[in-house]
Amino acid sequence: MSYGFVISAQNNTVTDYIHCAEVLCRNIKDKMPGADVTLVTDKTIRNSPFDRVVVYPWGDTCKNDRWKLANDWQVYWATPYEYTIKLEADIYLPRSIHHWWDNLSPHDIVICTTIRDIGGAISGNRYYRRLFDQNKLPDVYNAITYFRKSSRAEEFYSLVRNIFENWNKWRLLLKYCNEPATTDVVYAMAAKLIGVENCTLPGSQWMSMAHLKQEIIGAQTENWTNELLYELAYDHFRVETLPQLWPVHYHIKNFSKVIEDELWPKKIKI
Repeated sequence: MSYGFVISAQNNTVTDYIHCAEVLCRNIKDKMPGADVTLVTDKTIRNSPFDRVVVYPWGDTCKNDRWKLANDWQVYWATPYEYTIKLEADIYLPRSIHHWWDNLSPHDIVICTTIRDIGGAISGNRYYRRLFDQNKLPDVYNAITYFRKSSRAEEFYSLVRNIFENWNKWRLLLKYCNEPATTDVVYAMAAKLIGVENCTLPGSQWMSMAHLKQEIIGAQTENWTNELLYELAYDHFRVETLPQLWPVHYHIKNFSKVIEDELWPKKIKI
């Protein structure tokens, strides 16, 4: 039985998601030596830190250059593992999450439902969840999703595909929705259809992450890296002196360069 991490990422004209994914891959291997990591993307990449690079089986299906997240559904068919933890590219792991496998492996699919602030407290902020509340959608965060090869997980990702590819029809089922599909909203709709209890762990809060968006952490600006004090070293990550003990969804994509420079500084030739 094979276990591994999958990162689905592709660049657009604004953001270097591949660099974020490469940094996360090195981070995973530092915290969990022996972990297997696969990048799923739109083209072959050479000289990368990944154990393998898999091109999207159906190719790049997104016409909108800024909205490449609509390829996310392909991870189920692209993963080389029987058991997969899918992570978004802009995540940093302050410590190992290897022990998660024991709790996740009996299940077909589990989507994260809990986020935290920089102090580790579970966030009740609903600023980014108005559409969810208005439509009574389950509170899921696709940034951390586990699945194993199974009929239920395949059903879920087939629904995710259908919703992405037919968004103009599906969004008519929602109130106050005139925006492009986001992965969290699509996952929530699919979860509601197959049963929230079948793709989350109701009542459980250990599968969680710190989400460093402005309103969740109470920052004055969107870019928390310009405002909050942080310390990053191999054995710790602190924000405003508070140790980060959960996976961190750092959100500001350029922070991947900070991680790289702080943890793996390039040697200067003299």
